Amino acid sequence: MKPAAFDYIVADSIDAAVKALAAANGEAKLIAGGQSLVPMLNFRLLRPAILVDINRIPGLAFVEETTDAIHVGALTRHHRLETSPVIAEHLPVLAEAMRHVAHLAIRNRGTIGGSLSHGDPAAELPMLALLLDATLDIASPSGRRTVAAKDFFLGALTVDLAGDEMLTRIVFPRLPPSTGWGFAEVARRSGDFALAAVAATVSVADGVIKQARIAVTGVDETAKRADEAEALLAGQALTSERVDAAIAAVRAGVTPATDLHASSDYRRHLVGVLAGRALTAAWARARGDGA
Repeated sequence: MKPAAFDYIVADSIDAAVKALAAANGEAKLIAGGQSLVPMLNFRLLRPAILVDINRIPGLAFVEETTDAIHVGALTRHHRLETSPVIAEHLPVLAEAMRHVAHLAIRNRGTIGGSLSHGDPAAELPMLALLLDATLDIASPSGRRTVAAKDFFLGALTVDLAGDEMLTRIVFPRLPPSTGWGFAEVARRSGDFALAAVAATVSVADGVIKQARIAVTGVDETAKRADEAEALLAGQALTSERVDAAIAAVRAGVTPATDLHASSDYRRHLVGVLAGRALTAAWARARGDGA
């Protein structure tokens, strides 16, 4: 299929992009990698009057480290996250997750800002933003604001982003010392969206879990944190009994849908299995046992 007719604008600055969005009164869409937008245009699920191309805006594609955080520009391509030495050193769970995003051709074009703004309920990047307590910098004609990832994803394909706003930067706080990570995903075919995926980090001090983080995707209207499971593990060593309790809490905390790919019962079972694998790997890495 072909998209409906639209006008096309190339923005050379953030201000120019958000002014173009504002002038269109909700009838414009940003295009960066286009890996989510273009299929929706072709199927005429979206019919914007204007596309605003932001690929030529300088200074929006970067990975930088500071003393307390890793900063990523919204135009940073998936493949750069996958191969960045900074990400590999400080946020290895993010580097691992990127290997599961679609195929190399898509990772070469798709952007972190596009994925987060799209908010697909089975995508990896929203889950990682939640897991890593990211904050998102957003620009509009009226100024700039920052929103926590936990407040950004509102529903399936729905995020806290007005029609005249664009995501410009994502900030990931550094992980605490002695933190291990785990990631597990199942898809019907390599490159497909996940039937379920789980990412976890475990920070260990004095032989017990000081902080556990668990995030899931593919099993609810949005990616989400497994808060109850995390609370069960705080201050504890990771025994098989506590893994089982965390798995039960993860399963109880999701409301997966049934579709042509999998039933809700299967997805709920699967996310528990993956949570157990991710937590076990994170605990081993945090203790220096490898995984």
